[in-house]
Amino acid sequence: VQLQASGGGLVQAGGFLRLSCAFSGRTFSTYNMGWFRQAPGKEREFVAAINWSGDNTYYADSVKGRFTISRDNTKSTVYLRMNSLKPEDTAVYYCAADYGHGIYYPGTYYYREQEYDYWGQGTQVTVSS
Repeated sequence: VQLQASGGGLVQAGGFLRLSCAFSGRTFSTYNMGWFRQAPGKEREFVAAINWSGDNTYYADSVKGRFTISRDNTKSTVYLRMNSLKPEDTAVYYCAADYGHGIYYPGTYYYREQEYDYWGQGTQVTVSS
């Protein structure tokens, strides 16, 4: 599995960005997908996830109501729409994949980065105040 994240950049506070993560190498629709981020000097943290079927989405409290994760199985791509960006959203954003076809896990499963088997290279998001 290969993951290629894109869409990062520099944006003013209050602005928006849409990140994309292109998936290849396996059947995309059988994988749960997640977004994580790592700010300078901090540990990587969970941002959002969507399960393999697209039925369920999960968000960190810090982004709930501002970020939306979605997937397009015809394009093997997962998206993260980020609205009302804040300087504290500045980080490198990583997409990750976890095989999960047919399995519905408790919500807490998707928050754990150790559950994800494949990671993209990251895309920088910088929000200026």
